[in-house]
Amino acid sequence: MNIDGLGENIINTLLDKKLISNIIDIYNLTFDDIASLKKNGTKFANNLINAIEKSKQNDLYRLITALGINHIGLKASKILAKKFKTLDNIANASLEELSEIEDIGPIMAKSIVEFFSEEQTKDLVKKLKLAGVNTEIKLEENVDERFSGKIFVLTGSLENYTREEAENIIERFGGNVSSSVSKKTSYVLAGEEAGSKLTKAESLGITILTEKEFMEMIK
Repeated sequence: MNIDGLGENIINTLLDKKLISNIIDIYNLTFDDIASLKKNGTKFANNLINAIEKSKQNDLYRLITALGINHIGLKASKILAKKFKTLDNIANASLEELSEIEDIGPIMAKSIVEFFSEEQTKDLVKKLKLAGVNTEIKLEENVDERFSGKIFVLTGSLENYTREEAENIIERFGGNVSSSVSKKTSYVLAGEEAGSKLTKAESLGITILTEKEFMEMIK
């Protein structure tokens, strides 16, 4: 859920102390629970309680990622959020609907259907809603769709952006990011030490973007 202060070490400590066992337990932590993790932990507890409360308003894709569905990482979570808009819609999606989505496919689709068919998942979703956790995609005002219908592939290391930051920019402008180069690819954004994806894009005649050209496109 991208909660500031809730790093791997703190999570492991909470697990060891049996204060949490799944995502909903995070939202049931008390001030005293958190303060007990550190000596003189009052300031730490205040900050983490505030960060947990703030995380309730995260975008849908972060919640999907945090659910820990097999084979579903950050990229797939963004695809699902964009396609279905709400967690309930994803939970009710059929195997066929999910399998037809580019970059999801049958294995991931089966994992999603199985996850949301479990009674413990249904109970978890209900508790998340009761805790006030956002379960819908956040729509931005003044949407700029300049990359609508365009598929980007990223390769190599970028100087000014992390991979996630570049993907977020592309998606914010209505584009899609794919992990592999194909005839459907619109652009390949190539950073330093770009590898086989760049070679394949060149062989297919796909437009190659430098980071500087990409920055010009998003001005």
